Amino acid sequence: MELTIFTDGASRNNPGESGAGIYILRNGKPFEQIARYLGTTTNNVAEYTAAIIGLEHAVKVGARRVNLYADSELLVKQLNGQYKVKSEGLKPLHAKAKELIARIGTVAVKYIPRDMNKEADALANRAIDEKMQ
Repeated sequence: MELTIFTDGASRNNPGESGAGIYILRNGKPFEQIARYLGTTTNNVAEYTAAIIGLEHAVKVGARRVNLYADSELLVKQLNGQYKVKSEGLKPLHAKAKELIARIGTVAVKYIPRDMNKEADALANRAIDEKMQ
């Protein structure tokens, strides 16, 4: 099974109230939407957490191929080995994401511009909005 996963993390005030949005397609059709409130954290932690949630879902449903899209250049370049992970707060999240990628098999992590990631962005912000009401 192949999944396409769009992820986004949002943090208001950075650090601030945060949410993760994950929009998943299976065979090109909408499959799952996840909006999760994360509490107070940084934008980078929210971005990593969203990716981890998406990858955990892929493992759970038995996906063998995943295209993971994110609008965080830092996340994408760190997961692809182009940037070192210097932040102590991101190191365990990076390790968790890499462990999940290894369990899936074939995972392509790709950067997309923010305007091509609207569904995941909306889900991340919805998670914050629903918690703040």
